[in-house]
Amino acid sequence: MKNSTAIFYMIFSVIAFSFMNVVVKYLNGFSVYQIVFFRSIGTLLFTIPLIIRHKIPFFGNNQKWLIIRGVAGVISLTCFFQSLNYLVIGTATSLRYTSPIFAVIFAFIFLKEKIKAVQWLLFLLAFVGVLLIKGLGTDVNSIGLILVFISAISLGLIFVVIRKIENSENPLIIINYFMMMAFLFGGVLSINNWKTPNLIEWLLLLSLGFFGYVGQLYMTKAFQSSETNLVAPLKYLEVIFMIIIGAIWFDEIYNLWSLFGIFLILIGLVYNIYLKRKK
Repeated sequence: MKNSTAIFYMIFSVIAFSFMNVVVKYLNGFSVYQIVFFRSIGTLLFTIPLIIRHKIPFFGNNQKWLIIRGVAGVISLTCFFQSLNYLVIGTATSLRYTSPIFAVIFAFIFLKEKIKAVQWLLFLLAFVGVLLIKGLGTDVNSIGLILVFISAISLGLIFVVIRKIENSENPLIIINYFMMMAFLFGGVLSINNWKTPNLIEWLLLLSLGFFGYVGQLYMTKAFQSSETNLVAPLKYLEVIFMIIIGAIWFDEIYNLWSLFGIFLILIGLVYNIYLKRKK
């Protein structure tokens, strides 16, 4: 039952992040820092009132780990958005989804979580599926490649830090630390890169925070509810959701290689979950 709840939380989180990615795609005329800034504002409008309402200690109980999580979050978010200036969105998104693999490696090293050999194979299979769906292309920029891998490594570290904190922190505090740092970082750097939004753009920019809040909240709950090597690979589902959204909203067409990639991802995810439940 505990694992089932964690799986549900992670899928719900992935759906929210998928919608956030769609909005970001519409807002490519804005600077990375301004998008990070608005991403934080929209979420802080939820977290701060809820923290005050429920009388949750604002600074939490694990300041060191909370700060590490916040810094890693800002690095991951900024580097990913920045990599889109050098890479096509398909390549950048695919490469960022190496993060669950880094998460499992970090969990193996720092949390001593055991991983079966067949699980490593399944993670590799899922990653191959991601590459088949989007493809690396022939014009991979070196700077973009470095940025997106920094984003992936930072995101993998976030998964493990949240698992380390477990239930000793309210998810709102974990999210709030991240968003406060993103607010300061994005706000300062967007001063010289400011573009005044119109009404529709205001709504879209603020919606980033809403979708981000929902995604972060349920991702945090998922990692607090189960082991990293079960929950982290479910992040691959975001690629599938993006394909579905792309086909419906952006009229994108996917060939048989893409469908085969989806199949590989599903096999890797479903069988990994089966192994964990069997255990």
